[in-house]
Amino acid sequence: MSGFDLTGLSASFGGERVIGPLSMNVEEGDRVGLVGRSGAGKSTLISLIHQQVGRDSSLVPQDLGLVSALPVFHNVFMGQLDAHSTWYNTLTLIRPFRRDASSVRGLLKELSMPEKIWVPTASLSGGQRQRVAIARAVFRQSPLLLADEPVSALDGPMAHLIMKLLRDRFNTSVIALHDVELALQYCTRIIGIQDGQIALDEPSKRLNPADITPLY
Repeated sequence: MSGFDLTGLSASFGGERVIGPLSMNVEEGDRVGLVGRSGAGKSTLISLIHQQVGRDSSLVPQDLGLVSALPVFHNVFMGQLDAHSTWYNTLTLIRPFRRDASSVRGLLKELSMPEKIWVPTASLSGGQRQRVAIARAVFRQSPLLLADEPVSALDGPMAHLIMKLLRDRFNTSVIALHDVELALQYCTRIIGIQDGQIALDEPSKRLNPADITPLY
C-alpha cells in the first residue's frame, strides 16, 4: 500500500507554528500537487509526511541530500542502502557490482546524463544535481514519492521529461511544485497550503490556474 492517512500533523520553529495541526489522507494512486507561496509550509509538510511513512517512501528533499565528494553512481545507489547488507554496501563503495552499475547507468540514460555516472557530484550543475536526487528516488523503487520542488532547476523540456518519468515510476506521489501549470498537467489532485493550513483540496480536472492564483 502506498496511500496514507495522517492526523494532527504540526510543526513549530522558534515558538511559532508553521504548519497545522492538519490532517491529510492520500489514497493509493493519488498524484498530489502541493501548491502555495514560498514559506506557506509545503517543505515542512513534506518532511512531516516522510517522518511518518519513513522507509515506505522515496524522498527528493529541496536541499537534495547528496554527498558531493562521491560520484553520481554512489549517490544514486544510496536509494537502496537499506535493502542490502553492510558488507554489500561497503564492497559497492570500493568496487560496484556490474548489475548495479548497469541499472544506475540505464536510469541516468532516461535522465539524459549516462556519461556522468562516475563523475564527482560536486562538479555537476544545479540541474544535473537535481536529476541525481531524482534518480536516487527512482532507484529506491518505493511505491510512494515525496518530492519538494524536484524540477525547480530544470528548463521546460527537461522538467516535462522528469514529471513524466515520476508519473510513470510512482503509483502514488506528493510533489511540492511552484509551477501551477505543471501541477495541473501531471497531478490528479491539488492541495493548496496557505499559512500552514490546507486551503484547497480538489481534483486537478476541476481547477484552472486562476483557481490557484489566490494562494500565492
